Amino acid sequence: MPSNHTDSLNRREMLQRSGIGLGMLGLSSLVQSPADALASPAAAKSPLAVKNPHFPGRVKRVVHFFLNGGPSHVDTFDRKPMLQKYAGQTPPMSLATERKTGACMPSPFKFQRYGESGIEVSELFAKTAEHIDDIAVIRSMYAQVPNHEPSLMLMNCGDSVLPRPSVGSWTLYGLGTENQNLPGFIAMCPNGQPVSGAANWQSGFLPGSLQGTYIDSKHEQLDKLIENIRSRHATIEMQSRQLELLNQLNNEHRSQRHDPRLESRIHSFELAFRMQMEAADAFDINQETQETRQLYGESVHGRQTLIARRLLEHGVRYVQLWHDAGNAWDHHANLEPSHRKLSQQIDQPIAALMTDLKRRGMFEDTLIIWGGEFGRTPTVELNGSGATTLGRDHNHYGFTVWMAGGGVRGGTAYGATDDFGFKAVERPTSVHDLHATILHLLGFDHTRLTYRYAGRDFRLTDVHGHVLNDILS
Repeated sequence: MPSNHTDSLNRREMLQRSGIGLGMLGLSSLVQSPADALASPAAAKSPLAVKNPHFPGRVKRVVHFFLNGGPSHVDTFDRKPMLQKYAGQTPPMSLATERKTGACMPSPFKFQRYGESGIEVSELFAKTAEHIDDIAVIRSMYAQVPNHEPSLMLMNCGDSVLPRPSVGSWTLYGLGTENQNLPGFIAMCPNGQPVSGAANWQSGFLPGSLQGTYIDSKHEQLDKLIENIRSRHATIEMQSRQLELLNQLNNEHRSQRHDPRLESRIHSFELAFRMQMEAADAFDINQETQETRQLYGESVHGRQTLIARRLLEHGVRYVQLWHDAGNAWDHHANLEPSHRKLSQQIDQPIAALMTDLKRRGMFEDTLIIWGGEFGRTPTVELNGSGATTLGRDHNHYGFTVWMAGGGVRGGTAYGATDDFGFKAVERPTSVHDLHATILHLLGFDHTRLTYRYAGRDFRLTDVHGHVLNDILS
């Protein structure tokens, strides 16, 4: 199993990897199937080549719906009747938050029980709730601080302070990807990058080729979805010769010094070359039936989610779907209309993806994750003059994340916050526990998936994390 830096290449391997290797790829690499591509010498040397996990995993691909800004757990998947009882009253406990809050604020949304499990879900996610018997709702998540940037880093990279590789990059490091003609890790977000941007899908000290590829999914045309996907100045044959010359120059430079950044740059150039044909097919939702497109909806998030399913089919290992640029779910004021508007954008696409994966036989080996970087307070936020804003402050002491798909015990409500939804009190679950569980479903012992860097063996979960066996089937 991978645990060290990429080995230095000798002269023979260098020539095969770059000069001769690219020649062998040539134009044929653009029409190879994923299996054929993996059989090529260049693919075998690639850090993205398919690798075996520690044990047979229950899933082989991940799609992560990330609700940037912090959706309110007490308004979505964690109903708290005590908030109605104490409406307008000071709660019988105090909990320091980032901003001043006042009385208990009952949820303005209706909840009802769904499925055989009878788990209560808000009207905000009524379509998703139709799949509740396939979902494990973790109601006892907690983070470390009530600020967006460190909590985003913690949820996406396992550390709230220091730069670390993202979950998607660790997944590629351990498993590689099944299609060498597409990035193995793609992050889609409409209308620009979210807060802290590429840090959320960074490769950190792992090879740069394992970093996520960002796509602004507000666009529909391929040339705008992926910048510079086609050259306006050179044919494929010309690009092949140019890339071969560039690799020869890079090899001369590399023969005098070893720099893993150069190796990553070479992989990046080669991948960009191979993507020109494959991406056009993978991102083309016009190939879908009208019924399928209607299932997802014609909104930007419907298209984004449908593209995600196509990418998974094409062998992409990890797809993260952001909603939305900025802090979309960060509703310090007027939470009711704001949460309602955003949920209407993604409830249908999430439910559609689950339906679509099931009918295509992909649900059993795909992991779906839903959540943000933290939750919201059960108490109403107050402005500078002490008046209510009808919103909720950040709350990292307790919030909800859910998982579905292969290996997940559906219809499960795991853990709990207190009666008011302030703090995780039953089976408190850290972000490290969540990451350990994700890696377990992919076939890894999180304590053994390590990378040697700066004299230390690093891992996604640092020195923490326990697998949530009670939500596993």
